Amino acid sequence: MSMQEDQNLPLEPVKPEPTTPLPPRRRRVTRRSHIPTDAAGQAELIASLARRAYPSIELFVFSLVCGAILGLGYLLDSQAVILFGILVAPLMTPWVGFLLAMLTGSLRFMFETLMALLISLIFVFVGGLLTGFAARLLMPITLNNIYIHSRLWIPELVVFVIGAITLVISFARSEDKPFLPSVLIAYAFFLPISASAFGLSAGLPNVWLQGLLVFLTHFALTSTIGLVTLLILRLRPTTGGIMLSVIMILAFAAILITLIGSGSPTTQTDVPQATPTNANQETPLSPTEDLSGKPEPSATPLVQAATNTPTANNITPSPVPVTLEITLPPTQTPTITLTIPPEPVYGKVRANEGGGANLRDAPGGTYVMTLLNGTIVETYSEFQLVNGTTWVKVFAQVNGQRIEGWLLESVISYATPAPDFQPSSTPQGTPTIIVTP
Repeated sequence: MSMQEDQNLPLEPVKPEPTTPLPPRRRRVTRRSHIPTDAAGQAELIASLARRAYPSIELFVFSLVCGAILGLGYLLDSQAVILFGILVAPLMTPWVGFLLAMLTGSLRFMFETLMALLISLIFVFVGGLLTGFAARLLMPITLNNIYIHSRLWIPELVVFVIGAITLVISFARSEDKPFLPSVLIAYAFFLPISASAFGLSAGLPNVWLQGLLVFLTHFALTSTIGLVTLLILRLRPTTGGIMLSVIMILAFAAILITLIGSGSPTTQTDVPQATPTNANQETPLSPTEDLSGKPEPSATPLVQAATNTPTANNITPSPVPVTLEITLPPTQTPTITLTIPPEPVYGKVRANEGGGANLRDAPGGTYVMTLLNGTIVETYSEFQLVNGTTWVKVFAQVNGQRIEGWLLESVISYATPAPDFQPSSTPQGTPTIIVTP
């Protein structure tokens, strides 16, 4: 080889052209397209999921804001405001971290994630508690959403199961933030907790306890489904994780069987005990009154006898006749005055929201019970206007008992011609019997 040829050679060895690396997003999708089956791959995956599920400051900040908005939504009885509060709820990835801690048997990580969830629930509880105190100043107000979200509904349970499965799968297979399934889990946890706090501070009977039981049911159901989903994804639990997972699944199953079996948080409403009274009672007559019309002698006969004793003038007095005087009392004839009650007007409860209407003991007064849509009520045109709203006194048969109370006139659909609610100069009354001598 000549010197000229040596000068034409490159001074450095030729390197092959580097291949173009894949974008980071595509690499993550490719890496997460399936769950690794080897021990090293699974350990790396679980460590990555645990780092992403670790609670951050955002969980507490957004929980505080979410609790305030949910409480305002209950105060205004607005579905739109409640939905907005759920949309600003934090990502529920710490809940997935709680499930991973059970799967791996890490008690420390389980304690940290569980405490983070508890603190976020406390923030939501405080928001509902404060707005419940404010509701006391605005009574009477409509609170249909409180009773809706403190009850168990089968369609909601189905949606929460789907949300739990979707959140776990999305979190395990992709590093993208699963916003939509997280909203469903936040809906399951935060709404009943906020309703429970609102009912406690607003003085609504049994609402706070029912809301708490509904939350426990939602948490047990979604956690059981989420843990089973992790197992279906072939994430291998440790020996301690198997024991901890079995214990928690049994505990969740016991909670579900106890709460759903007892019927405590279901849609049933306690019916107040009522003692029926007879409005058509006759006025008892005095035992001194006599309605037989028989005469009674009221005076003793006066008898004057003749005396045969001679007087000083030897004059024999003439015999004095006997006089009998009888005074008869006037005959008592009972006069009966009967007031015929007005004809009842029948209707059905037909509320636009909540599946029923709240029955109260007075217009805008204390809550008695909830009458479901379709319940037959009767009214006698007894009404009151409170702040421009018409309240009607109604009677309904519930579980064989006649319950009376006040409903908003707008939630009644009349089967007979609607009553003309106009003030009357003659007060409505019940049949009375008046006895006059």
